[in-house]
Amino acid sequence: MRLLRTPEDRFADLPDFDYPALYADVDNPVHGIVRVGYVEAGPPDGPVVLLLHGEPSWSFLYRKMLPLLADAGLRAIAPDLVGFGRSDKPADLTDHTYANHVEWMRAFAFDALDLRDVTLVGQDWGGLIGLRLVAENPGRFAGVVAANTGLPTGDHDMPAVWWAFHDAVQKAQVLDIARFVQSGCRTKLTDAERDAYDAPFPNEMYKAGPRAMPGLVPTSPDDPATEANRAAWENLTKLDLPFVCAFSDGDPITAGMRPILERRMPGAEGREHPTITGAGHFLQEDGAHQLAAAVIDLVRSR
Repeated sequence: MRLLRTPEDRFADLPDFDYPALYADVDNPVHGIVRVGYVEAGPPDGPVVLLLHGEPSWSFLYRKMLPLLADAGLRAIAPDLVGFGRSDKPADLTDHTYANHVEWMRAFAFDALDLRDVTLVGQDWGGLIGLRLVAENPGRFAGVVAANTGLPTGDHDMPAVWWAFHDAVQKAQVLDIARFVQSGCRTKLTDAERDAYDAPFPNEMYKAGPRAMPGLVPTSPDDPATEANRAAWENLTKLDLPFVCAFSDGDPITAGMRPILERRMPGAEGREHPTITGAGHFLQEDGAHQLAAAVIDLVRSR
């Protein structure tokens, strides 16, 4: 597997993101060693919150939430998916599979960091990957906050707005990462913030991850990930794990998943499921305080 590594100087002077860069090596008998970058905030003995980002962002997306969670006494850990942020970037599209991304994050969280009693916060692909981790490793988790995400099996079509995004990524000769992030925000990003979202990708060679991700979402019943996701649903709907949906009021891509998760997850029953108001797809940018409050409330409720 050909791996690219973004030069460190690309991450200099990131706005409001001066956390030390941390790294963990994850080993796989097929792909060998891959380096995962992450940041951490809060007391090392605090309740663990695993913050998983989605497409095409990186842990910078959580910069507004990290200090809020840390001030509440939580140990907040925000890794970069492989192919994103400071993590190594497999250069070939074929190396990016749903199964590989689940395994890389599993190895990071449990083999490298040995995290336990974890509260998952998953948004976009962070939920697609994170919910698989919960389903397949339930003993490691203490709760879930699902934020603008889902767990598609390909048995139902995706909304038209998602297909528009899928097609735009497929056809773009130059993938404008910052523009795609901005299109999912109601907040206007500053030039420095846009530069930060572009930072992990010096040129098109580094963008195999963002280019591959839309094509990995199961959109038909015979998708390679369908069987594993169906099995995940089967396991999740048997777990009485505290489960909160914290979706925004302005995301047409994932809005349809919220009532399904609330209805089908046993741990969601009887809980308050806040709506993050005034927020788009990237609700960490638009409603960080509201989302952080939902996470803190869930942890404290236990």
